[in-house]
Amino acid sequence: MFTRAEIFSCFGRTGWRLPGATLAAALLAACSLVPPPQGVQPAAPAPAAPASSAAANGNAAAPSAPGTAPAPERDALVRVLAYADRVRSMSNAELNQEVARLGNPYIPASQLQLAIVLGQLRQTPELIRAQEVLTRLLANPDAEAQALHPLARLLATRYGEQRRIEDLLEKQNQQTREVQRRLDQTNERLEALKAIERSLTSRAAVPAASAPASRGRTPAPAP
Repeated sequence: MFTRAEIFSCFGRTGWRLPGATLAAALLAACSLVPPPQGVQPAAPAPAAPASSAAANGNAAAPSAPGTAPAPERDALVRVLAYADRVRSMSNAELNQEVARLGNPYIPASQLQLAIVLGQLRQTPELIRAQEVLTRLLANPDAEAQALHPLARLLATRYGEQRRIEDLLEKQNQQTREVQRRLDQTNERLEALKAIERSLTSRAAVPAASAPASRGRTPAPAP
């Protein structure tokens, strides 16, 4: 790198004899070779251009995929489903014992278990009680209860459909019993009419059979 004194000394010997255009070019080249004075920092680079309008306005970040349920909630659901599978193979006597064991619980998981057992008995009073238990569970705002609300709503819907079908079957059974009662009454009346007809026929046959016998009999001689 040349110093400013060396440049001017060089031009002092030969440069001043160069043409004007050549001299100007040489001066510009020499200035470009001169380093900046000490203590002077070079100009900072221009800031990067802002992102494009499409990137600035760009698409919002995609929402994160919903995570799975917390481990305690999953464990509670798994336990209830396993209990429902075990209850499904119980006899009526075992189901009644399970109802007595659970009693009238206040723990959400136990309430759901009681509703499952009552529904498995397939009796209208027990089904009504199961719906009442599910209603209390669905009204519970605690986190433990809310984790079981989807399954409780599913059972409540199923029990409602089951009650509706049982009510229809009961109405049909009542209609069938009424029709059978009327049919029995009709058969009894028909049998009574047949009995009257047989009795009338037998009474009419007795005089007809006694008339020929009286005509064939000879009168006894007078004494």
